[in-house]
Amino acid sequence: MAKRKTTKTEEAGRTGEFGSAIAQICEEKGISKERVVETIEAALAAAYKKDYGKKGQNIRAEFDEVSGGAKFFLVKEVVDETLREFVEETEEIEKESDKSGKTSIKVGEAPVSAEDEEEEKLPRFNPERDFTLKEAKEIKKNAKIGDIIELELPEKKDYGRVAAQTAKQVIIQRIREAERDAMYDEYKNREGEVINGTVQRVEGRNVFVELGKSVGVLFPSEQIERENYRIGQRIKVYVMKVDAGSKGPGITLSRTTPEMVRKMFELEVPEIFAGTVEIKSIAREAGERTKIAVASSEEGIDPIGSCVGQKGTRVQAVIDELGGEKIDIIAWNDDTAKFISASLSPAKVLRVDINESEKEAVAIVPEDQLSLAIGKRGQNVRLAAKLTGWKIDIKGAEKETKDAEEKQDDIKEIKEDVSEEKEESSEVQEKK
Repeated sequence: MAKRKTTKTEEAGRTGEFGSAIAQICEEKGISKERVVETIEAALAAAYKKDYGKKGQNIRAEFDEVSGGAKFFLVKEVVDETLREFVEETEEIEKESDKSGKTSIKVGEAPVSAEDEEEEKLPRFNPERDFTLKEAKEIKKNAKIGDIIELELPEKKDYGRVAAQTAKQVIIQRIREAERDAMYDEYKNREGEVINGTVQRVEGRNVFVELGKSVGVLFPSEQIERENYRIGQRIKVYVMKVDAGSKGPGITLSRTTPEMVRKMFELEVPEIFAGTVEIKSIAREAGERTKIAVASSEEGIDPIGSCVGQKGTRVQAVIDELGGEKIDIIAWNDDTAKFISASLSPAKVLRVDINESEKEAVAIVPEDQLSLAIGKRGQNVRLAAKLTGWKIDIKGAEKETKDAEEKQDDIKEIKEDVSEEKEESSEVQEKK
């Protein structure tokens, strides 16, 4: 039966099928067209070698997206003969054991021990993938050592079941690798960002969050205490770290890092995103309270007002996302005493004594503000110390007065003791 010729209409339709199939794979897997074509070529080369090639051959396929056909090339390298071991095909290699039990190898008539073979480091010349310089020049006159020469192979269209299975496995493996690489690159570039996710499942204390193309994990140490996560719940998470893994990128998420608060304010406050308002320092105890110090790089812009927003809308959006966590916004000041005083907000500070050498500070507050300055379980002063980087001690004004009075009393007693000693010594001298 005569083979019917393919019409132009049929060929155009087939071309469309190839193109649409490749485009569909690219869209679904999020990988480039070049990577898909490269995968197809690797699969075709593997199938060709399985049915028509020889062991040791390096075969390259060139896929034609228009016709759906492929060309095949045998790839050989021009090698330095002095750096290769040449073995004749007719030589017989036999193994035999000597009386001592050691295995020796015979090449022709010359026996070579296994120990000597291990010492031999020269790679064997493979005629299937290597060319000598003389052979290469017969094909390419200006060939030199290190050149790659490709010889076109006869085109084949019929492949066996094993070759087709080999090609299928190559395609599946390469596509998975390309998909993993694409996902890794995408999320690696998003390290340090806050992104939206959906709680996919909860295993033990670990929470797995679906991020779109991949899944990240919230470990217990990165979860806000007393926060409950439900399957299907939408949450914002901070991408801490992305590692390459065999099953896809390993994405570590967080909701406790202070950097999450920074990124949340960048999203809510345009002045911070634009750089006119800068977050200088952050101290956070996740789920409880956060203190941030802000400063403006332009005159006329109120950094605190910008972060709070009209009627507190901006800061409230951040608070809501963090589950009601309290946020104190403080004006940054280059004057250490004033900055420490502001960091103890909402407590009022009367005076701050600075010890530069030890980087310690003593804040004097009214007696009725003492508990407010210290905070619940020392939280306020602890966050203020983290925010400023100084060790802070809190003292009440009345206590300070009492301490001063006690010091005065001590000085008075010392003076009295000194005067008594002087009187006693004068009496002794008069008696003499």
